[in-house]
Amino acid sequence: MECRTLHPWNVTPQEAVQIQRTLRVQVRAQDDFAGPLRSVAAIDVSYDRRSPWLFAGVVVLGLPGLEVIAQAAIRARASFPYVPGLLSFREAPPALEAWRRLAVRPDCLICDGHGIAHPRRFGLACHLGLLVDVPTVGFAKSLLVGTCAEPAGPRGSVSDILDAGERIGRAVRTRAGAAPVYVSVGHRIALATAVETVLACAPRYRIPEPIRQAHALVNRLREAAPPSAPGAARQARDGDAER
Repeated sequence: MECRTLHPWNVTPQEAVQIQRTLRVQVRAQDDFAGPLRSVAAIDVSYDRRSPWLFAGVVVLGLPGLEVIAQAAIRARASFPYVPGLLSFREAPPALEAWRRLAVRPDCLICDGHGIAHPRRFGLACHLGLLVDVPTVGFAKSLLVGTCAEPAGPRGSVSDILDAGERIGRAVRTRAGAAPVYVSVGHRIALATAVETVLACAPRYRIPEPIRQAHALVNRLREAAPPSAPGAARQARDGDAER
């Protein structure tokens, strides 16, 4: 699958911040696609902060059945330091390489990381959304910025995430009795549609099935990594609060 080239990757953290500020104006927070979404992909990147190795995977599922129809995964060395708020510069290069290996172009992408619910309104989902140019949803298990009320108990309940008076996402109850998840716009999708997509992809569990499948894929890759990949067998990092 093709990806866009928007900037160099060999940059300093200061340059990365400026790239975020420059690109965020290109994010479109409205539905920009024709017809129903018939497939959805998820990208996950796993690593230990002490290891130079990253494990990236992308899985495509059909809608509404959520059957796996394509997947790809790679192991690569990190080329950018671990800097909270700039993790897309560390994680996007291997994620894009996995994306290029897909045999099927999905209609939508869910990222295991925030979209505009980010201090500079440009999290991992915005960055990847612009690069792969498909409707993209930001999904996270914890807040990075902003505040929200606890959604009501039933599945499908929501509450707005607010930051300085701006609505930047929604807390969503994907399963009654479970903690909410946090959904925001990545690119080419409205917030309401992003929430609907996450709920459609989470009929049984708190975490949407595409994210679950991508997470399992990268963990299998880590477990199969040779001993020369330090930290390969360690548990996946849960760092979406910093993306």
